[in-house]
Amino acid sequence: MNERVPPPAPDEGGRILEESLNDALSRRYLAYALSTITQRALPDVRDGLKPVHRRLLYAMRLLKLDPRTSAKKSARVVGDVIGKYHPHGDVAVYDALVRLAQDFAQRYPLIDGQGNFGNIDGDNAAAMRYTECRMTDAAQLLLDGIDEDAVDLRPTYDGEEEEPVVLPAGFPNLLANGSSGIAVGMATSIPPHNAAELIDACLLLLKAPRTTTAELMGLVQGPDFPTGGVIVEPAASLLETYETGRGGVRVRARWSREDTGRGGWRAVVTEVPYQVKKADLVEQLASLLENKKAPLLGDVRDESAEDIRLIIEPRARNVEPEVLMESLFRLSDLETRFPVNMNVLNARGAPVVMGLKSALVAFLDHRREVLLRRTRFRLEKIEARLHILEGLLIVFLNLDEVIRIVRFEDEPKAKLIAAFALSDIQAEAILNTRLRQLARLEEMELRREHESLSAERDGLQAVLASDAEQWKRVGQGLREALKILGPKTAVGARRSTFEAPPAIDAGAALEAMVAREPITVIVSERGWIRAAKGRIEDPHALAFKEGDRLAFAVPCETTDKLLLFASDGRFFTLACDKLPSARGQGEPLRLMIDLDDKVAILAVFPHKPGRLRLLASRGGYGFLMNEDEAVAFRKAGKQVLNIDGEAAALCLEATGDHLSIIGDNGKILIFPVSELPTMARGKGVKLQSYREGGLRDGVLFNAADGAGWVDGSGRRRAWPEWRDWLGRRASAGRLAPRGFAANRRFSPG
Repeated sequence: MNERVPPPAPDEGGRILEESLNDALSRRYLAYALSTITQRALPDVRDGLKPVHRRLLYAMRLLKLDPRTSAKKSARVVGDVIGKYHPHGDVAVYDALVRLAQDFAQRYPLIDGQGNFGNIDGDNAAAMRYTECRMTDAAQLLLDGIDEDAVDLRPTYDGEEEEPVVLPAGFPNLLANGSSGIAVGMATSIPPHNAAELIDACLLLLKAPRTTTAELMGLVQGPDFPTGGVIVEPAASLLETYETGRGGVRVRARWSREDTGRGGWRAVVTEVPYQVKKADLVEQLASLLENKKAPLLGDVRDESAEDIRLIIEPRARNVEPEVLMESLFRLSDLETRFPVNMNVLNARGAPVVMGLKSALVAFLDHRREVLLRRTRFRLEKIEARLHILEGLLIVFLNLDEVIRIVRFEDEPKAKLIAAFALSDIQAEAILNTRLRQLARLEEMELRREHESLSAERDGLQAVLASDAEQWKRVGQGLREALKILGPKTAVGARRSTFEAPPAIDAGAALEAMVAREPITVIVSERGWIRAAKGRIEDPHALAFKEGDRLAFAVPCETTDKLLLFASDGRFFTLACDKLPSARGQGEPLRLMIDLDDKVAILAVFPHKPGRLRLLASRGGYGFLMNEDEAVAFRKAGKQVLNIDGEAAALCLEATGDHLSIIGDNGKILIFPVSELPTMARGKGVKLQSYREGGLRDGVLFNAADGAGWVDGSGRRRAWPEWRDWLGRRASAGRLAPRGFAANRRFSPG
């Protein structure tokens, strides 16, 4: 019986690698992050394209899908791209192809699509087997010279083909069409611009390289979105954005007033902000109308055909058109902010944030490099042709001898080289010459060609020897691009315009539409809120859910803004006219604002512009704040008091000239309110020192009226000797006087 032989042990250092999990994950994640940054998300500053877009255009060029030829199926293009160049799914590649063909997504479409390529409503394109495509003139500008060694080629992912590292880029496509993408740890968001303005800025930089960004903005006014719209971003903000490469641009819909007769009118929207889906915008406006969040809006409908036409009708004829639209700009995507983060890959492939001038300079440097490479390529071709022409001209000078050698010699090529000092290439060209080319006219044509090429060679050599001549040729190329993308062409005219927003207080106009009526806002201990009409004389008669009871009953008016101060130092703002009715139990506050279950509401009051409030934390720090700083209609509220790990303790109306505070230790300190700073937000200054515990309560009073406290029975107790507790802010204070409330508070609440 044969014994079973165990398999041999793996050699030392085989396929098993010993390394820590942290190192292995770090290295692999870094490789993934770099791949995402360089191969997917960020565009190249030179041609403004990501790899998938570059591969699409290169594949279409090889398929000869020029603007003058017939289109081919999109599936054919996608198949070539994923089969040769782009090792990813066909859906992603087709989505990229579709976007390059959408005139509402691309300022200068690079693909001419035939068929259903989607629309501004957000409808998807037809499947790639149903659509056809070819390149546009703008795409040809990006590819011009690629067959003349203008750029480097690299092996594709499988090594069977070659693809360009970057395109020659005949115009500044990065800024002209913009780009957006999210990588690992970084992102890019570049708005589209007007190509003619960018080219003019490039020509100015060629003429005056020290031109500043502010001077460039005399030509490049700002973004130029494919969907038009009105840009309302201030010029100073745009300048900062273009200098730093980071910022934002506010763009709003273009609208006009249309009279309907008998004093009636309606607003007609003809252009929407960039990247806003029209169907979603209509749905959003309808939702505002249905939920009564836009009180000035009467109706909205979409009458669009090929052009955009949104009809917005006011609630009443006496509403001013500007007031209605300003209110809708604030409430809907009729106005959006396009973020700007000009994060790109530079010529070395490293991500960097560039401003306007830096991006244009990088493009011009690339154009100069393309020019030099194309010039050298052409020069080599001319030198090779001149070399052959010089050999052919020898034929005509020694025609009889050349014929004799070719006719009678056994090795005519070697004899020709020896007899006339020719090169192998020249001798081969002579032997390949046909008899009809020995005519006298052919000799004259060769001499003319030789003279023409010699002159062109001298010109190219002059270009290579002169920086000024190189930049001149770069400028000439850009001026040629203006013939396709200039302001007088179909795609070149500016679409977005610039306006200053009208000085209209839409908030005040909205309030004017709300009937001013007295109400009582009721907040329970468990955080349920409601608004009862009129004034409630006996709040204790109100009904609450089982286990719940009254916390605040605040008299207000429907036009007021309700401020709520939470124990985490945040203020929340609610519109009183939008509070739930008191017919039921109300609604939970936590559905209206982002309030954690562990955070309590400390104060509820109507906002009064300009009024001061005293804020203090349990740690004994505080300051005065103008109530205007607390207003913010954000669900997350506005952080005003920095509690520093403690909790908020006081939110008092600053009506007195002295502050009396008491700590958990029972010590009271009184000092003038003038010692407190007025701040918009922060931690504040030290009010009272404690060895243990913290701030318990406080009260503001006027020295002329005297101090006191309210006992458990609700009676006010005078405190004539309160001046004995006067001290310096941040001191410890003295123990409370005899008879002070046992709960160590100035009032039972």
